[in-house]
Amino acid sequence: MLRKFLIFLVGFVSILYSKAQDSTAKGSLSLTGSVDAYYRFNLQNAKDSGRTNNFTSFTNSQNSFELGMASVKADYSIGKVEGVADLGFGRRADEFSYNDHGTLTAVKQAYISYAPSAKVKFTMGKWATHVGYELLDAYLNRNYSMDYMFSYGPFFHTGIKMDVTPSSNFAFMIGVSNPTDMSTASFSKKFAIAQIHLTTTNTKVNAYINYVGGKDFADNGINQIDAVVIGTVSTKFNIGYNGTVKIVKPSGLSSHSWWGSALYFNYDPTSMFGLTLRGEYFDDEKGVAGLGTNIFDATLSGNIRISNLTIIPEFRFDSGKNPIFYKNSDTVTPTAKGAGAFILAATYHF
Repeated sequence: MLRKFLIFLVGFVSILYSKAQDSTAKGSLSLTGSVDAYYRFNLQNAKDSGRTNNFTSFTNSQNSFELGMASVKADYSIGKVEGVADLGFGRRADEFSYNDHGTLTAVKQAYISYAPSAKVKFTMGKWATHVGYELLDAYLNRNYSMDYMFSYGPFFHTGIKMDVTPSSNFAFMIGVSNPTDMSTASFSKKFAIAQIHLTTTNTKVNAYINYVGGKDFADNGINQIDAVVIGTVSTKFNIGYNGTVKIVKPSGLSSHSWWGSALYFNYDPTSMFGLTLRGEYFDDEKGVAGLGTNIFDATLSGNIRISNLTIIPEFRFDSGKNPIFYKNSDTVTPTAKGAGAFILAATYHF
């Protein structure tokens, strides 16, 4: 079924492209893709116990070579209209579309955009979230493992939105979508989504204020506010910041929240090599995200670049306020407050 869907997609895009070439209106087709793979070794619980000491997305494995995701994206634009079909296969795609089944799990993004002017664009379909610093596609991140804010925040939205760019220093987005991470939602409840983007005249500082809120299928009130700031210090060094808070109010009960904050120090001494140090604090003491404790994680990742290939050796250490990690000797109850991991990953894009 999936193979037939891919054949149909490629055939359909080819027909559109050939028709556009034959007509007076010329369109443009862009085909891009990526693939990533990794090996992860859990240093705290190295035996084959089945426990990975992993509470974030996409790297829940131990002493195993794993495929992250193979991805292909078709982008066709003609005039003021653009259509995008972005497909992914593997662990990342499955976890990203965790509410979906069948071929829908392979659809990372699928949307149509119409731009009546250079300052206004309307988009309808499914697209990756505007919330947070980190992204789904591995080659777009400098750390391979994901932080807690990404893992417990929204992944994607399905709905309609409007992007407005009044000037080069200010832009905003507003929209309506299904509840977070739902491709289909046959009930009345919908979410509001929004973003404000500010940038300095020299573009060295970019700030994003993001919002997602509404009621989900269980009538829980959800509100998440997120901020991302990226500052360029020099051509070799930049700093990123992400802070977010998610407030959940179950029907008839009091509200509780989790919040997180992370700093990213990115240094590229040469075009072929870079380092990123990520430090994150994630507060889930009320158990809203299911952890029930506070966690600090520090991740140091190298980026060895050979053309479009990036090799990422990575060391990560997670430390919790309470013991949530397993030692080799643990059987039922975890007794360790901290756990380290080593990852060797490779990403390639075209």
